[in-house]
Amino acid sequence: MSKAKNKNAYLGIDIGSISTKGVVIDSENKVLASSYNWTNGNPLGAVKDLLLALKKDLPSGYVVQGVGTTGSARRLVGVALGANVVKNEITAHAIGTLSVVPDVRTILEIGGQDSKIVLVNNGVVSDYAMNTLCAAGTGSFLSSQAKRLDVPLEDFANLALTSKNPAKIAARCTVFAESDLVHKAQIGYSKADIVAGLCRSIVLNYLNNLAKGKQIKAPVVFQGGVSKNKAVVKEFERELGLPVYVDKNGHLMGALGVAILSKSAPALLKEFSFDVADVKFETRGTECELCPNSCEVIQVFRDEVLIDSWGNKCERGVKNA
Repeated sequence: MSKAKNKNAYLGIDIGSISTKGVVIDSENKVLASSYNWTNGNPLGAVKDLLLALKKDLPSGYVVQGVGTTGSARRLVGVALGANVVKNEITAHAIGTLSVVPDVRTILEIGGQDSKIVLVNNGVVSDYAMNTLCAAGTGSFLSSQAKRLDVPLEDFANLALTSKNPAKIAARCTVFAESDLVHKAQIGYSKADIVAGLCRSIVLNYLNNLAKGKQIKAPVVFQGGVSKNKAVVKEFERELGLPVYVDKNGHLMGALGVAILSKSAPALLKEFSFDVADVKFETRGTECELCPNSCEVIQVFRDEVLIDSWGNKCERGVKNA
């Protein structure tokens, strides 16, 4: 009896500053395995843990034929894994979302330390914006305020939804918002009203800054970690006057999108193995001294062998990195 033929699978990893997400899909874009963990300032370590979890959950008989990376550490992890596609978050999130909601027109995304808006027209990105400078409208801000108020983050939304008189919290700046929060507590606002005010302030910050001047049209899809907060979703719907869809896998859209992109990218240079999680990777920062520019160079080593480097502004430095 002949052996059953292996089936093709594709790996996508989204490495963010706060969390690292991964999916393995089949040829029809069905998610076969997924995982989510904290980056903890160590993207390579987080990816190793992610690969172990994915390997455990992936059904037998699948062979990874494509690997894609996206997110803030996409190049570093792409080099380490030998990825055949490395893409920015805008493209990855758009492709992932379109695979789930083909007629999407607006993608709202709020992550741990940044946020983005993507406008789609006939399946093509027509406009976008990213906010990486202010944390007032991000998940890390919400998390830090939850700790300040001694409210478990998982209870944040339910508590906010009980409020009948949300406090007005300054929405444009983290410092002002924190100051306002303390003031509202001191003058007697309940925790429920303050939490509801914070959820509203995140939405107002997003719409007044990131989305300012942009035409938000339905269908609207909200994703990222903050999309799990039902109170924030409710505020978006109230401000926009439109229904806002949140997919159960909304936090995985970047990973899903780059996995899909890996299907049509050039083939992997060598066969992918989940055992790469056992390989020693190391990054070292140094300065090129070949000219006064003193370029900061990042070198990536695999089992003590230099496999890539970047940061040089000239060819001479690249060759000597």
